[in-house]
Amino acid sequence: MLLLLLLAPLFLRPPGAGGAQTPNATSEGCQIIHPPWEGGIRYRGLTRDQVKAINFLPVDYEIEYVCRGEREVVGPKVRKCLANGSWTDMDTPSRCVNRTPHSERRAVYIGALFPMSGGWPGGQACQPAVEMALEDVNSRRDILPDYELKLIHHDSKCDPGQATKYLYELLYNDPIKIILMPGCSSVSTLVAEAARMWNLIVLSYGSSSPALSNRQRFPTFFRTHPSATLHNPTRVKLFEKWGWKKIATIQQTTEVFTSTLDDLEERVKEAGIEITFRQSFFSDPAVPVKNLKRQDARIIVGLFYETEARKVFCEVYKERLFGKKYVWFLIGWYADNWFKIYDPSINCTVDEMTEAVEGHITTEIVMLNPANTRSISNMTSQEFVEKLTKRLKRHPEETGGFQEAPLAYDAIWALALALNKTSGGGGRSGVRLEDFNYNNQTITDQIYRAMNSSSFEGVSGHVVFDASGSRMAWTLIEQLQGGSYKKIGYYDSTKDDLSWSKTDKWIGGSPPADQTLVIKTFRFLSQKLFISVSVLSSLGIVLAVVCLSFNIYNSHVRYIQNSQPNLNNLTAVGCSLALAAVFPLGLDGYHIGRSQFPFVCQARLWLLGLGFSLGYGSMFTKIWWVHTVFTKKEEKKEWRKTLEPWKLYATVGLLVGMDILTLAIWQIVDPLHRTIETFAKEEPKEDIDVSILPQLEHCSSKKMNTWLGIFYGYKGLLLLLGIFLAYETKSVSTEKINDHRAVGMAIYNVAVLCLITAPVTMILSSQQDAAFAFASLAIVFSSYITLVVLFVPKMRRLITRGEWQSEAQDTMKTGSSTNNNEEEKSRLLEKENRELEKIIAEKEERVSELRHQLQSRQQLRSRRHPPTPPDPSGGLPRGPPEPPDRLSCDGSRVHLLYK
Repeated sequence: MLLLLLLAPLFLRPPGAGGAQTPNATSEGCQIIHPPWEGGIRYRGLTRDQVKAINFLPVDYEIEYVCRGEREVVGPKVRKCLANGSWTDMDTPSRCVNRTPHSERRAVYIGALFPMSGGWPGGQACQPAVEMALEDVNSRRDILPDYELKLIHHDSKCDPGQATKYLYELLYNDPIKIILMPGCSSVSTLVAEAARMWNLIVLSYGSSSPALSNRQRFPTFFRTHPSATLHNPTRVKLFEKWGWKKIATIQQTTEVFTSTLDDLEERVKEAGIEITFRQSFFSDPAVPVKNLKRQDARIIVGLFYETEARKVFCEVYKERLFGKKYVWFLIGWYADNWFKIYDPSINCTVDEMTEAVEGHITTEIVMLNPANTRSISNMTSQEFVEKLTKRLKRHPEETGGFQEAPLAYDAIWALALALNKTSGGGGRSGVRLEDFNYNNQTITDQIYRAMNSSSFEGVSGHVVFDASGSRMAWTLIEQLQGGSYKKIGYYDSTKDDLSWSKTDKWIGGSPPADQTLVIKTFRFLSQKLFISVSVLSSLGIVLAVVCLSFNIYNSHVRYIQNSQPNLNNLTAVGCSLALAAVFPLGLDGYHIGRSQFPFVCQARLWLLGLGFSLGYGSMFTKIWWVHTVFTKKEEKKEWRKTLEPWKLYATVGLLVGMDILTLAIWQIVDPLHRTIETFAKEEPKEDIDVSILPQLEHCSSKKMNTWLGIFYGYKGLLLLLGIFLAYETKSVSTEKINDHRAVGMAIYNVAVLCLITAPVTMILSSQQDAAFAFASLAIVFSSYITLVVLFVPKMRRLITRGEWQSEAQDTMKTGSSTNNNEEEKSRLLEKENRELEKIIAEKEERVSELRHQLQSRQQLRSRRHPPTPPDPSGGLPRGPPEPPDRLSCDGSRVHLLYK
């Protein structure tokens, strides 16, 4: 900590000042500098003897000029060794001159507006910082030696209306102000637009609105506070660091925040990040906060003033929009305890507010030089803070604008240096500042050029303005941890350099997701159900094979032959295919991969289609033939007594061929493929930040409804026609198809099950277990019923009656199988009955003719021979006998009955 003051009678001038040698630049550092006349240099950490013994000082080493007695240093007071081996500001000499009495200096007035209250009460700390800077500048004889800066200020309350009143007073009341210094962005916008009409430079210490960077609208505006858009590259960098792709925003409806948000929207779009929800409010944030909660916003950027921030987070607490699932990004220039300050406009306690704001992130322009190096005022940043704290009436955490105070301090230094350059205080000829008035644009232009070229080390860091008059600076990243802000990193947007301290802490242990983590889960078929139905289907296939084997083995038996065994064989094969379709019907992503799914879909379609065509088609052919034969007129039946089997097979082949053609066209034109049905999100029972997104796999095609309409329409008509034919032939008996009643019963069952199951499965398609159960059990039951009804009675008859003979053997034993056939006897009796009815009808017709003839004769006779009176003797009547009055027909005989 010892500093050695060396005095030497040498007068050292930097290059261009004459009479001095230029220190050489080497790779070892910078050549040692000797002190000026009547002054000295402080060499930190070196003794007098060490200074005499060395010729070079290392890079980043700093020296400080001091003067004797009443003299003071004019020019750079501190120089630093640069990496190129030169000292800073070597173009300006450092001299020791006599002090000039303040009474001889001319006053230059500054008009300032400090917001002591309102949305941002930054004047509470910035005004003392400005006053401290004025004292330091006015005490320097190398800066504005002939002038003294004085301050005239008012409280704008961060209100443009209030600021308008005070701006009028500043402009229309003496003395003339050479520069205006507003604070809030809304006030600066008003002042900067008006200042151009009075040829005034505007220098703001607390305005961050991006709109103020518009040089056409604000041609004379400068600010030591960087633009709010400088936060946005930092925010985007943090979004990328933590892998967030979706964010939400809520803003107060003022120009500064609207323009900042517009800039953020452009930057996140370039980075591939989406602003999903954008909310705004004027004074009451209750509804926007509720909207953020309803829209499941997780990463939220808040842009509002400090007073509105308390309102927002009171609503945040009520909506529970905080905790491990949420991250808030706020502006960093609030007071450190802004959430603890009493506010009558909210109804939340300090504890509730503290809980709501815990863990939020702030991005703040670096307003205090993190390197503890000396500034142009010969103060380090830490010394500045200590000195300012002593001037404040309250604790810094309770003082608005404490963080921006270094910017206000450096703003005065930027102004002083610009005025010094304009007035020729640096040794060059200049203008008289006291000649400035609101019509003198020449002086304004010179001040503008001097301000635009500013470059110096302030307590806030290196001060330099960009082309729009905005300050360029680093960004500080802080996080509220345990009720106090902790530094977690810095970001230099000009170099895209993020310095991370790895001190960030998260309530949930890690950064939350930018949205509810959606876990996609497939709804698979119940394996117990699948196994159970598969067992039933397997047993059904075994039963079909047994029935098929039985039918083939006994195909020589007369009773089996009269049932058309080949059609029954096709029915058994069709049932086997339909039962086999149960297996691919129950296969899903649990068993097979995505690439195998189309083949499973095709297997379902072809097995069911062909199984139905063979099984139901063969039964339909039987019942259709029976109905055709026994509904024809009598004269056309004789040639149908002999059944031609090839016609039956051709009918079945036609039905199967139609199915094959339809399925082939379907598969070629619009093949089935795997589709995903997504359901509503489900919340897990555990308190974890995830949602379950159920999904279900389906077999579908682009025009699925069209194909199903064709397929179901054709099959439905076939089922309805089968029911009709079965009903019409329920009382018919024929020996050519002796099991047509069993076929009708099977058709009833199959048709009813299919007509019910098809629409039900379509309705229940989203419920995989129910849909599979209905479809598979319908297939199993219809197949079982068909096999049992068609084949079990035949097995029972052959087993119980022992009818295992062939047609030839049966004929030799009985002599004639036709006489013993009940159906043939019935047919013969019906024929004889119809013949007798015909004979009776002919006899009745003949009797009617005879009766008519007799009546005619009787009437003729009565006219020729009147009736004879009765014989009194009671004898027999005379004359010929009376004709008969009625005829009676009994069987094949005709009787005449007489009275």
